[in-house]
Amino acid sequence: MQWARVVGLLSGTSMDGIDVAVAELRLDGDAIELRSLGSTSLDYPEELRGELLAALPPGECDAATLCRLDTLVGQRFAEAARLGVELAGGAELIASLGQTIFHWVSGDRALGTLQIGQPAWIAEATGLPVISDLRTRDVAAGGHGAPLAGVLDALWLAEEPGVPVAVNIGGIANLTVVGGPRPLAYDTGPGNALLDAAARRRTGRQQDTGGALAATGTVDEELLAELLADDYYARPAPKSTGKEHFNAEYLARVLDSPITDADLLATLTELTARTIADACRAEGGSKVVISGGGVHNPVLLAALRRELEVPVLISDELGLPAQDKEAILTALLGFLTWHSIPGNTPGTTGAAGPRALGSITPGAGPLRMPEPATRRPTRLRVLTTTQEGKR
Repeated sequence: MQWARVVGLLSGTSMDGIDVAVAELRLDGDAIELRSLGSTSLDYPEELRGELLAALPPGECDAATLCRLDTLVGQRFAEAARLGVELAGGAELIASLGQTIFHWVSGDRALGTLQIGQPAWIAEATGLPVISDLRTRDVAAGGHGAPLAGVLDALWLAEEPGVPVAVNIGGIANLTVVGGPRPLAYDTGPGNALLDAAARRRTGRQQDTGGALAATGTVDEELLAELLADDYYARPAPKSTGKEHFNAEYLARVLDSPITDADLLATLTELTARTIADACRAEGGSKVVISGGGVHNPVLLAALRRELEVPVLISDELGLPAQDKEAILTALLGFLTWHSIPGNTPGTTGAAGPRALGSITPGAGPLRMPEPATRRPTRLRVLTTTQEGKR
């Protein structure tokens, strides 16, 4: 089949800006072939980022604020889409995961999810069809709508031996288990969310860049034990969480005793490492492949390698750029929907069955979709300039 050039867009729970990745994809029998064509990013203006953070729980967000943010984020996503199209030298399709503003979870069920960034602005700016709102159908089918990375990881690591575990460390950390009795994916807990909240509260900076402050501190074992007692970690999969739970207010509740800035950051780094490692061990992981912003924190990576007795790799070593993986995932999800292929893996999200995800906003011309695929892909081949058909 012909190659399709897709621009993938998303802004993660850190809410610092929009990640853009361009990929060429095509169906080849039971495989999807993917070539990465590059990536870029577009920061949110500081004022908009502040408004987005203020709209998260425990803040309040009325209808007027929500409308305004949906529009402003949509316009910023439109700018990011134009950058992606220029980077690609043209594209057929835009896929957008938008900006999660609320993820409604009660007990072990996801009841709703809301991503903003009105796709009409993207379609108007680029003239291309846009596939967006990629989580809601999975939630309507009884799933958590997250982590959707399971579909990429299950295809990408299908031919790896043993039980590889893919871990993405963004604001929230999630994992996908491949090669076990069935694909399994879930959010393990905070990735950078509490680290960033603590850095803002204590230092006025957006993050502890490179784990520099954490590196000078000592883990407070008593505080760590209190944090690890959160009942989220003991819940069975599938499960999902977000900044509705792990946020600045959550952090304030557990900081009853004084602690130095460095010790606090060291303890929160250990919390992220410990909860990820505990989940990987529980799933019998034989290899752990890390992606996301957390790969830039050497203190966190060192803690993970110390906790785990199996190889810990960065996703670049297997062909997918760690910083771009989620935007590439978004492009893949758009490609799947474009070909009427389910974009969820029910064993990972808990949905009742496979579903084609998202809503389609037409571009400037008539909407012409390809013929629906006749077989569901079982693997993903990531191609490089020196490889054709071999990962």
